Amino acid sequence: MPEHVKLDLASEFPPVSTAEWEAVIHADLKGADYDKKLVWRTEEGLKVKPYYRSEDIAGLKDQADVAPGEFPFTRGKGLAWVDKDLSSIPAGAIRGDLLLEAGATAVEELGFALAEAVDKLAAAVEAGQSVDEAAKAVEFVFGVGSNHFLEIAKFRAARLLWAQAVAAFGPSSDSAALASIHAVTALENKSVYDPWTNLLRSTTEAVSAVVGGCDALTVQSFHYPERLAHNVQLVIREEAHLDKVADPAGGSYYIEALTHSLAEAAWKLFQKVDSEGGYAAAKAAGSIDAALQASHAAKIKAVGSRRRTLVGVNNYPNVGEHLAAGESLEPTGRLAEPFEQIRQRTERHTAKTGHRPKVLLLNRGDLKMRMARAQFTRNYIGCAGFEIAEGTEYAGAGADLIVLCSSDPEYLEFASDVCPKVTVPVIVAGNPKDQIEALQQAGVSGFVHMLANAVETLTELQNRLGMEA
Repeated sequence: MPEHVKLDLASEFPPVSTAEWEAVIHADLKGADYDKKLVWRTEEGLKVKPYYRSEDIAGLKDQADVAPGEFPFTRGKGLAWVDKDLSSIPAGAIRGDLLLEAGATAVEELGFALAEAVDKLAAAVEAGQSVDEAAKAVEFVFGVGSNHFLEIAKFRAARLLWAQAVAAFGPSSDSAALASIHAVTALENKSVYDPWTNLLRSTTEAVSAVVGGCDALTVQSFHYPERLAHNVQLVIREEAHLDKVADPAGGSYYIEALTHSLAEAAWKLFQKVDSEGGYAAAKAAGSIDAALQASHAAKIKAVGSRRRTLVGVNNYPNVGEHLAAGESLEPTGRLAEPFEQIRQRTERHTAKTGHRPKVLLLNRGDLKMRMARAQFTRNYIGCAGFEIAEGTEYAGAGADLIVLCSSDPEYLEFASDVCPKVTVPVIVAGNPKDQIEALQQAGVSGFVHMLANAVETLTELQNRLGMEA
């Protein structure tokens, strides 16, 4: 092509309206519910659409169309972060990270931290400090979870919220409303098992914090070497060059919309706390602790039911991994703890008896279904730390538990053949609702399926195997 010829890509790819996109999507859904299939509802209660366009941020000009360092500071101050450790956090810092570890959602972490910061600012001003001086003395510490885009938006929303709150006090300079934010990678989603996955989580969390514009960053190691936590920051600085771009997420329709949604929900929570007399009053009344406990329980339930995946913990476990002899767990409220306790129970049983419980995945019938169910069960039951074997015959397998893997129509005949001939518990992989009673009469003692709570199911299996609690 001659050098003087310009490519006019716009003419080759004409604009497509949102209505046209939606029409194609609805056609592809073939009558399925759009919201249920494509709209993601976060644990914060936010609705996340499958895609975003310019019209989604049409009303966010004051948030999106500013340069780094300009009010309301959604885009930060345009400077690279610094590597700090936890000892550098001042005693009076607003510890949003501790809220996260106690169970807070992103909205609660933002809303409660803002309420505490406003209490502190109001007290300082009432004591005679200038608004500018008092606001600049406030330092926020926020945790970083593994929900990558949500965490990026959370840091941007934090600066937006603080800017609006400080502005209400009438500072003499806009710069007083620029939040100072120290990010700390979370521990709540880490596990004593599969430590290298902890490292991967720490890495993505560090990237979220940096892209979100944190001023300082601490990467907390958990069951992997401390030096690697430091190396994470070196890699994202020296190899990924994330210190070379200010607010790389700015202008993304998705991130801008998510920033606004988080800020809006957190502001409503802040107003609720304010109506209760402020952070100190709400804390004393117990409403904040009650909210955190409820959120923590919801997260534990989501992990237990495997609606929220912790790789290596409640899905895709490394069944060959065992804790070092004598290593024990101190309960801290981490989300992995219920599964860790199950695996530790298996470890104790193995150490005491000299025998690790063996599960046989017995496969017969429809090839597609038996393979799918065997793979599902391997991941599911592997979370208990059992030895797992797979085959088509039970004789000579030496199994302590048998799992039938087949298709629903074939299960009753399968169970009727196996159950009378074995002395170990037999369970079914699946949830054949119309045959449950008949299967139980045939000798099946349980079922494993995606709708069951894995913690409860695995605990029941351990009970059936006679393992001490």
